[in-house]
Order: sequence, then C-alpha cells, then structure tokens
Amino acid sequence: MLLKFVDSIGEIAIEYCHNMGLAGIFLYETLISFFTTKLKINKVVYQINHIGVNSLSVVALTGACVGGILAYHTYSALHRFNGEQFISPIVFISMVREFGPVLSSIMVAGRAGSAMTAEIGTMKITEQIDALQTLCINVSQYLMIPRIVATTFIMPFLSMFCSLFGILAGYIVSIYLLNVNSEMYMRMIKQHTEMFDITSGLIKAACFGFILSWIATYKGYTTEGGAKGVGLSTTQSVVYACLSIFIADYILTALMF
Repeated sequence: MLLKFVDSIGEIAIEYCHNMGLAGIFLYETLISFFTTKLKINKVVYQINHIGVNSLSVVALTGACVGGILAYHTYSALHRFNGEQFISPIVFISMVREFGPVLSSIMVAGRAGSAMTAEIGTMKITEQIDALQTLCINVSQYLMIPRIVATTFIMPFLSMFCSLFGILAGYIVSIYLLNVNSEMYMRMIKQHTEMFDITSGLIKAACFGFILSWIATYKGYTTEGGAKGVGLSTTQSVVYACLSIFIADYILTALMF
C-alpha cells in the first residue's frame, strides 16, 4: 500500500513536470506574439472587469475570514507569554506578505482561471480556434494575451483588497472580542512593519496572476476529447495553478526574505 502511494506521488510529479514543460513552450510562443503584435486594450479592459471586479466579493470574504481566524490563533499563542501586544503586526504582516497574495490568487484560479480554461477549451473542441486561424487572426493576441495581461495587472489590487479585509477583520476581533487596546494595536503596526512588507506582497500577487492565467490559457488551448476533455482540462488547470502558486510562493519568499 505504501509503495502504491509513493508510486502515485511519482506519477503526479512526472505528469506535472511534463505539463509544465509543454506550458513553457506555449508561454514562449505567446510572449513572442506579445512583443510582435499590438495589444488589444479593449479586450484587456474587458478581462480586467470580468476577472477582477467579479472576484471582489469572494476575495473580500476569504480575507475577512482568514484575518479573524488569524487574530484568534495569534492571541491564543501570544497570551501564554504575555505578548498580546504583538498581535497586530503579526496579523498585518501575515496578511500582506502571505495570506493576501496566496489566498486571493487561489480564489481567482478557482473562479476566473477555471472559466478561462472552460471558455478556451470549448472554443478548441468546437473548432472556433481553427476558424480564427483560417481567418489569419493571431490566436495568442486575440485570446491568450488579454487574459494574461489583465490577470497579472489586477491581481495586486485583489491581493490588497483581500489583505485589507483580513486586517480589518483582525482589528475587529482583537479590539471588540479579545479586548486588546486599540491605541496599542495601531502603534505596534507602525513600529514593526515596513513598506517592503506591502511591496513584496504585491510583487508576489502579480507573479501569481501571471502563473495562473498562463496555466489556465494553456490548458484551455490544449483541450481535446469533447465535453469530457473540457472538464478534465478545467480540473487540471485549477490543480496545476494552485501547485504552481505554492511553489512560486516558496521561491519568492526565499529570494525576498
């Protein structure tokens, strides 16, 4: 049984590496189109609205729940050492550095990333992409680039939105439910946080947005096998995007800190 488990882990790892290699070739071709063709601003703006604005409520709720939970757990741990005054910088830094970028990216991967894959995948199996190529329309410029640019651009804002609601929820829980002094709460944030904490989170969010949109468009473009294939590609898109976000998060954290 243990050997089967290890074998399945190996198969997943090999399949992931194989898919990421093919996705790298796809990204190379897409980047060539990005630098050699004119960017369609109207399509980028539409995707920003579709991906960003429609994800605000989900991102805000996620941030608020995590911020409140983080405040409870942080207070519980610090209370044992009489360090309750450090609850605010811990919540603040955790949200802007890690939870904000990572959680907002995962939620967007599940909501907007899956939609990208399903939409492009449906166009692929119904030969709409072949029709665009027959009309000499650059598919990368028309379908892929606007989605990648829009997601990369909007993710830092969604990350800030998620972090803001998480910090606000942490403040409410700390002040009104855990009876932490509000003046001390704000003073400790000013004393123990830096601008780099915020900028590092924004850089992470932009990288995660690029990764999730790249994988989503790639899986959609390589869809085959009818309706079943669309479902499989959509599932793989979300799984690979989340795995890639966690891997990228570790690498970026190691480089930055």
